Amino acid sequence: MQPEVITSVADPRVSVYSSLTEAQLRNSLHPEQGVFIAESPKVISVALDAGLEPLSLLCERRHIDGDAAPILERLPGNVPVYTGSREVLASITGYTLTRGVLCAMRRPALHDPAMLCREAKRVAVIDDVSDTTNIGAIFRSAAALGIDAVLLTPTACDPLNRRSVRVSMGSVFLVPWTRLSDIDILRECGFKTAALALRFDSVSIDDPVLKKEERLALILGSEGYGLPEESIRKADYVVKIPMHHGVDSLNVAAAAAVAFYEICR
Repeated sequence: MQPEVITSVADPRVSVYSSLTEAQLRNSLHPEQGVFIAESPKVISVALDAGLEPLSLLCERRHIDGDAAPILERLPGNVPVYTGSREVLASITGYTLTRGVLCAMRRPALHDPAMLCREAKRVAVIDDVSDTTNIGAIFRSAAALGIDAVLLTPTACDPLNRRSVRVSMGSVFLVPWTRLSDIDILRECGFKTAALALRFDSVSIDDPVLKKEERLALILGSEGYGLPEESIRKADYVVKIPMHHGVDSLNVAAAAAVAFYEICR
């Protein structure tokens, strides 16, 4: 398709990139109409490889025959392509794009938690983590280190938030994930749960007893307060990462990477 030139931030054809909030993009009233934004040729390529549906593309004019060219070749003929100067795109998105390519894509339907757990051996449960950067980093580690699925509580940040997707480098498309309202589903699927928390009764993350569990779910808490006491109390194990030099804890994304490496080895 011939690219359509955009000259104004007010152009309704690109409202999905400029005027819609993350909540509006998710469209909770009609989830099947929800949209997310993927940024950079690499991330968009990973999303297309995962079978996600592109709705439109927005890129700098200079990228039409450059970084965006391989993406354009993969788009169905009915997907509109919009282009413009770097200045116009910055006014649309609110910041200067580092790679100059954005793609609006249809949000995929959420997996059924029980079905997702049925096929998994090692899963991560993200409880109330609200920082988009941390969510993206956790997903990148989950994909790289062998986590089979990620389950998020209702209060955890959206993995398809624009920044989460960008920080994850597309890893949110590589690891199956869904929302989890009842952790008992994990037990019904044969999982033992391990809550990551600093407690006197914690076992070390490299304890052999964890490796022996056929199915293990690692539960990660929020950045500021960690896991609720009830979640810790209900867990089969309370797990800690040994600290040195008086440091009491790691950022949740860093802790996730260490823990994923250990439980998946």
